[in-house]
Formats: sequence, C-alpha cells, structure tokens
Amino acid sequence: MDGADENVEHGEGFVAAPFRAPRRLWWLGSVALLVIAAVVAVYRRHDLAAALHLIASVRLPRLVLVAGFQAASLGALIALQQWLLRMGGARLRLRVVGTIVLAANAVAGALPGGAAFAAAWMFTQLRRRGVGQVLAGAVLAVSGVLSVAALFALLVAGALTSGSAGLGALRPVVLGLVAVLSVMVGAVAGLSRFELVRRRFWRLWRRLGVRSQQLLNIEDGLLALVRHVHAVRPGLRPWWQPFTLALLNWACDAACLLACAWGLGIGVPWRGILVAYTLTQMTGSLRLTPGGLGVVEASLTALLVLYGLRTDQAIAVTLLYRTASYWALQPIGWACWLGLTFSSRRANHRAGPDRRTG
Repeated sequence: MDGADENVEHGEGFVAAPFRAPRRLWWLGSVALLVIAAVVAVYRRHDLAAALHLIASVRLPRLVLVAGFQAASLGALIALQQWLLRMGGARLRLRVVGTIVLAANAVAGALPGGAAFAAAWMFTQLRRRGVGQVLAGAVLAVSGVLSVAALFALLVAGALTSGSAGLGALRPVVLGLVAVLSVMVGAVAGLSRFELVRRRFWRLWRRLGVRSQQLLNIEDGLLALVRHVHAVRPGLRPWWQPFTLALLNWACDAACLLACAWGLGIGVPWRGILVAYTLTQMTGSLRLTPGGLGVVEASLTALLVLYGLRTDQAIAVTLLYRTASYWALQPIGWACWLGLTFSSRRANHRAGPDRRTG
C-alpha cells in the first residue's frame, strides 16, 4: 500500500514538468523490468507451480483475515486524509474521502510514476468539492510526509529487532541515520526558540519560494494548515494522531503480509519481516512499473528467501499478499473512479442550464 500514493486547474504545473522528458524512459524501463520478471518466472516455473499449489490450499476463513488487515490499512489511510481536511476547515464526508482515496490508489497503480498522476487527480477532486487550492495541496504534502516518517519508523523497528540476521549490515546504517536525524531535529527545535533565527530562516525560505511558484504554493499551504491546527489544538500532541494513523496504515498492511504467511501455513521469519516489508515498500514507491509490478514481487521474494523461507514459500506469500494489496483493490478503485467521474459529469450537466438561466 502506498500512503501515502498521493492539480489540474491552478496546480497543473505541479505534475506536468516531471513527465515531459522522462516519460519515455519510464515506459522503456517498465517494459524492460516486466520482460525480466517474465523470464525469471519461466526460469523458476517449478517453484512458481509449487507456490500456486500452496495458494490453492488456503482456506476461506484465513483469506478473510488477510482481507480484514488490508481493509484496516485502507481505513487508516482514509482517516488520515479526513483528519487533515477537518483540521484545515474542510468538511467532507468520510464516504466521499474514502471513495477519492480508493480511486486515487487505483490510478497510482495503473501507470509508471502513477503516484504523481494520482496526486493530481486527487487534488482536482478535492478542489471540485470546495476544498481550497492551498489546503488541498497541503493535505497531500503533509500526508506524504507523515507516511514517509511512519514507514521509516517501521524500518527502524525492524532494524532493531532483526539483529544480525539477513541484512545485518543494515542495522548500523539505519541507527546512524536515526542519530543524525535526531540531532538535526533537536537543533532545529532548539534554534527555533530564538526569534532572530526564526526570522532569518523564514526569510531564506521565502526567497526560495519566490523563485519557484510551486514551492511557494506548497509552503503557503503547509503554513496555513499548521497554523490552523495550532489554533484549534495547540502544541505537538495533536500531530500524534495523524502520525498514528499513518503508522497504522503501514502496520496493518504489514500484518496483511503476516496473515498471508499464516494462511499458507508457513512459518514467519519474525526477526526480518519488518525489514523485508519496509525495504519492499521503499522499492515499490519508485513506481518504475505500474503498481511496482515485477519490482515488488522480486524484492519481497528475494528478501523473504534471505530471511529463511524456501523459494516456493516466498513466492506463495508474495503472490497472495500482492493479490490482496494490489490486484483486489484495482477493480474496487476503478469502480470508485467511474462513480466519481459520472457524478461530476452529472453535476456539470445540471449546472449548465443554471448558468444559462442566470
């Protein structure tokens, strides 16, 4: 799942520039990766056949548990978006927010680099429902930051619990990065108490924003959202709620992976499962192929084998997990997309006569 997988009107330039030059490279790279994945699948066809046999033997009650964890993951993501919108002063129904999030998730999984297209589409949907341009951009930006922070927290937890197993060399790297980030955050928090430092920092930030209208718009949105939240609920405590929701989004998705292993009757490599999961999500977030096809499967299978599973077992867990977290969500998301598209067209059609009458 991607949290966080997240401008057409005024924000069109937000996504247009990155896709002019490298679009062909995205597609060429996607085709190459899919061809490689197909070749590997043919080469490992015996393991693939054994994995499909394992999947065919899964009982329905265990599949219900898998689906339940995936639904909980999506529920946390929807609740995160709802919380940010409400703190910004926008009052959208949870059903509407959920439909937009599910549809955006489908868009993100349909194209290489689909997360940018999904963010643009979600931005447009929020704008059509009365959410201000600044707030809509801020919600997408803040939810993305919280999602990245939550995934990094899971990686740290995985590095601490994995010990020397599997990618043991990763542990000191992650812990070192945590130490550096902690020092940086502490320094910023300490210096921000001095008014002169704050004034100079914002002056520099403004100069950077003036040079880039996109950066300026994002900056204004973030400041507006943070100030509004601070006015309603002072202090840092309110931000623990959205961070917890972002963490639950990833944690429930990881639990879905664990449920897949349990459903297949495969022993879970507890010491390495979080590292395998978080590294796979980071690799998949690059969106080199639609929905990370081939990339996620290869990454997760290789990491599970590294942490002790047989090849056929790792393939079975990966395929079942991808079915629950990607393939099953695509038709649901596109059905939501069609519903929103038709409802928007009906609203525009009804508004047409009203404009002519006025």
